[in-house]
Amino acid sequence: MSDFSAHPAPRHLDDLYASPPPWDIGRPQPAFAALAESGAIEGRVLDVGCGTGEHTLMAAALGLDATGIDLAAGALETAREKARRRSLTARFLRHDLRNLPELGETFDTVLDSLVFHALAEADRTAYLAGLRTVVPPTGRAFLLCYADRRPGESGAPHGLGRDQIRESFANGWRIDSLDPTGCDSISPLHPGGIAAWLVALTRVADGR
Repeated sequence: MSDFSAHPAPRHLDDLYASPPPWDIGRPQPAFAALAESGAIEGRVLDVGCGTGEHTLMAAALGLDATGIDLAAGALETAREKARRRSLTARFLRHDLRNLPELGETFDTVLDSLVFHALAEADRTAYLAGLRTVVPPTGRAFLLCYADRRPGESGAPHGLGRDQIRESFANGWRIDSLDPTGCDSISPLHPGGIAAWLVALTRVADGR
């Protein structure tokens, strides 16, 4: 784990979970639940920005070695309590996604639910570099991220377009699919959900 005396969690991260944030729907996002049902999630699983742990626990329920990381201490404690109640085994670590190599581990599958699009450019660069370290060749990553606004569709001001996603993963990854989907929200502002992308990636050699 990181030394968080040097990297304290921003207060707003814990404040977000004082009451459920819009994305904390109490179950896996449907797009990720469908991935689990398809058998695409396998091996050692890392859930980045796991929040209260629904996707980590989804992987654990499949019998997989599942680890969730987040900086929000309150959310992690909720995740651990969910694991106890459901009699599931999963690790929940307070760790900065900008420092993934400090985990000292590699993972076969990475799940990112609604994290990537929310990162500042410098943080996104650090996160991408770390992903290339902790996912070995042939490993997979699955991202669910808000889409850029489109006429007649709900979206998010900081959503991403196809070209932004393709550019972000041009080095060291093969984009297997980049499909429009939606993500559920408990916000009354988005009763029909929010427009999103589901991105499936395979790790390849850097420079390819």
